[in-house]
Amino acid sequence: MKRWSIYTPEGVQDILFDQCRMKRRLETGLRRLFTSYGYMEMETPTIEFYDAFGGELGLIKQESMYKFCDAKGRLLVLRPDMTIPIARVVATKIKDELLPLKCCYIGNTFCFDELGGGKQNEFTQAGVEILGIHSPESDAEIIAMAVKAVRSCGLKEFQIDIGQVDFFKGIMEKTGLSPDEVEEVRELIDRKDFVAVEQVINRHKVSEDLKALILDLPRLFGNKDILAGISRDPIGEKASAALDYLQKVLDILEDRGLARYVSIDLGMVQSLNYYTGIVFRGYAYGVGFPILSGGRYDGLVSKFGKDCPATGFSMGVNMVMMALERQNRADNGSPAGILITYEEGGRKFADAYCEKAVEEGLTAELDIGMGGLEACLRYARVKGLGKVVLFNADGTFKVFERGTDL
Repeated sequence: MKRWSIYTPEGVQDILFDQCRMKRRLETGLRRLFTSYGYMEMETPTIEFYDAFGGELGLIKQESMYKFCDAKGRLLVLRPDMTIPIARVVATKIKDELLPLKCCYIGNTFCFDELGGGKQNEFTQAGVEILGIHSPESDAEIIAMAVKAVRSCGLKEFQIDIGQVDFFKGIMEKTGLSPDEVEEVRELIDRKDFVAVEQVINRHKVSEDLKALILDLPRLFGNKDILAGISRDPIGEKASAALDYLQKVLDILEDRGLARYVSIDLGMVQSLNYYTGIVFRGYAYGVGFPILSGGRYDGLVSKFGKDCPATGFSMGVNMVMMALERQNRADNGSPAGILITYEEGGRKFADAYCEKAVEEGLTAELDIGMGGLEACLRYARVKGLGKVVLFNADGTFKVFERGTDL
């Protein structure tokens, strides 16, 4: 019989030492980046009412959520998403705030859906949201922040794929499919099952041009030249307007010098059902899941009582760590460190030296094993410390450097 007390549940992990140091360094860098561009940090509860995500709102499948009850028998969840709680706060707690509102967050989410955290059911998300404005500039700003966030983490090989939900909705309106059939097609396209897509479409009298375009969606991928190659006649006004909007966003990103990081993917239809316009995902070399995702969600805040357009993105910090490791760019930012030891009578000098080093921003630790110089040198080698300082009783000291004495 296994001793479950010594294991962690599936989908969660212990993050130790160097990995934890790297994770905190990434979080600190992202927080500094977001706030430097005027985003104000917000923190929402880890525990929320189930109704904020499921129930009548139906934003996230109940099978994806960790559920339990409070003392009064009300259904609670561990938050599976960070954007939805922010929409709740904006509609209720700060509904009279001057708009547009720019906010950011870093926190853990809990979900059985692999898309958010790879194989992990608990993962850290960092992201930004702009609420109260609908414009190509705001969508371009969010995508630009996503690019800057990835670069700030040290990743070099990555790509942001941009889609347009309204383009898909527009061409679906022209097909005459029912809402249930449209959702079925969306799910099939998301799974890349185009044989089944064709079977659904064949139930209706869809023009050959429109049918060909729908089945060609996965090949509508690449640079902005793809937009010029799409005939506007069969797709209708809504889909045409969506492409025009996407073109404006791409033009802004080009002016900001970020075009090389982005590409178009008109076959992208997000699994979360609250997106209403521009959507995007970020991919990095060496990782099979997106490291970030985002888009426009103009109808989400209104579900909590306030009409408010919005756009944003979230990045999976754990996924970024995986990408850094697989691209051989992992750096936990650990300083070399100093170990200070002393002979009998030298303790006060050693302690004063240690305190001064810490005040100057160095990493220093006082010898507490007192096993002698050789034990200190061995400890320093194993821990990767930069030097060992040995104090004598008269306050003089000797330094042992890594690469020579260690």
